[in-house]
Amino acid sequence: MSTIAQSHPGSTLAAGIDPRGPQFAATLTSVVLIVVLLLAPGPAAAAVLALQAAVFAVGATRGVQRTPYAWLFRTFVRPRLAAPTELEDPAPPGFAQTVGLGFAVVGLLGFVTGLDALGLVATGFALVAALLNALFRFCLGCELYLLAKRLTA
Repeated sequence: MSTIAQSHPGSTLAAGIDPRGPQFAATLTSVVLIVVLLLAPGPAAAAVLALQAAVFAVGATRGVQRTPYAWLFRTFVRPRLAAPTELEDPAPPGFAQTVGLGFAVVGLLGFVTGLDALGLVATGFALVAALLNALFRFCLGCELYLLAKRLTA
């Protein structure tokens, strides 16, 4: 994953982020998606998935630093941790939020239109990606972003 040193004065990145923040967000996302699967099918599952889609939309359009999960991390978790040894480029996690949004929208469409299997599968794929990040700090969407950058460079 792309990282920058905290003291790098000439970075072209707008701002680096604490790499533990996206992992924390992935943990919360995993919990939310598990709740969706436990409630599915039905309107409650669709409502919870719509809320998660809104979180993904904020991360995809305004930046991962502006999501409610990032606020929770900055407010309650980050003050209790040592400073990070490196910062991370926010672009790959932002792309991952876009991928998550895509899966959430497909899942939501599945639940709303009665195609419950589609809703379950799309939610399940999003859950697997979130769990990979939450448990192993392996961001699948980030890796796709970096692969696309290498292929288009």
